[in-house]
Amino acid sequence: MYGDTSIQKPMKIAEPTSEEQAKLEARFQQMVDDDIKIEPQDWMPDAYRKTLVRQMSQHAHSEVIGMQPEGNWLTRAPSLRRKVILLAKIQDEGGHGLYIYSAAETLGTSREDMCKALRDGKAKYSSIFNYPALTWADIGTIGWLVDGAAITNQVALSKGSYGPYCRAMIRICKEESFHQRQGYELLLSLSKGTAEQKAMLQDSVNRFWWPSLMMFGPNDADSPHSAQSMKWKIKKKSNDQLRQEFIDATVPQAEFLGITLPDPDLKWNEERGHYDYGEIDWEEFAHVIKGNGPCNKQRAAAYTKAHEDGAWVREAANAYAAKHAAQAAE
Repeated sequence: MYGDTSIQKPMKIAEPTSEEQAKLEARFQQMVDDDIKIEPQDWMPDAYRKTLVRQMSQHAHSEVIGMQPEGNWLTRAPSLRRKVILLAKIQDEGGHGLYIYSAAETLGTSREDMCKALRDGKAKYSSIFNYPALTWADIGTIGWLVDGAAITNQVALSKGSYGPYCRAMIRICKEESFHQRQGYELLLSLSKGTAEQKAMLQDSVNRFWWPSLMMFGPNDADSPHSAQSMKWKIKKKSNDQLRQEFIDATVPQAEFLGITLPDPDLKWNEERGHYDYGEIDWEEFAHVIKGNGPCNKQRAAAYTKAHEDGAWVREAANAYAAKHAAQAAE
């Protein structure tokens, strides 16, 4: 998808003078302002590169960790059709992680380093995946709310300033759209089912609504990276803008399902043309981000175990590559 995805280390050149640095930064910002995509070979500020690596690695980690709560339900899916759909979705999520890791490697980092940072607890992923999928309805709610929030964010990312990231987002958004529809279709079936199924649906939405809103990050005033990311067009919309878009789109869908959203302050504001909503529990958000959520330790342990269990595959692949390299050199 990206051509040669080998790691492109920044060229070592003489440090520019302060005047040259200012000119480079001005030219870079002008490209961004003119909506010209920044490519790996283009000059970019070190802070831009670091911000992208942080954001893209966190995004890729989220895709991979997000496979865990869904994978836990593969053997318990209620029908072959549901099993096939869920399996396809999990495979997609793994592919999304690979796309984004590949795009991040064009910035001079390595996949090994990014994954090691996750295993060492130095890298983060979306807080939503530290909540458990307790019932079959949660699989639908994850598709509807979690992937719905992801699409809202990722459509904006697809229009950002860094070319490889934007191109990865185009394909990912198409697949996430399928995931969101799959989740909503599952919940629609439950909404037409027994009283127990309807109760399971409502309970699931009650548990995932607020964590889904937290996926967009802190309020704009409290987001340390938002202003600079907006200037560089890594982000095209702020956290609060995206959260509002998601709420406005989701409330009518909830009404069609015949369920209520767990926010007594949620109501249409005719003057604003948007839904008003209650205050998010940011203390809970910080608690989960710091590693103290319901499933933080479980997710980390499962990820590390999968890495260790796959050591023999990596060793075999390296041995195979070395053998063929030696044969080619003869």
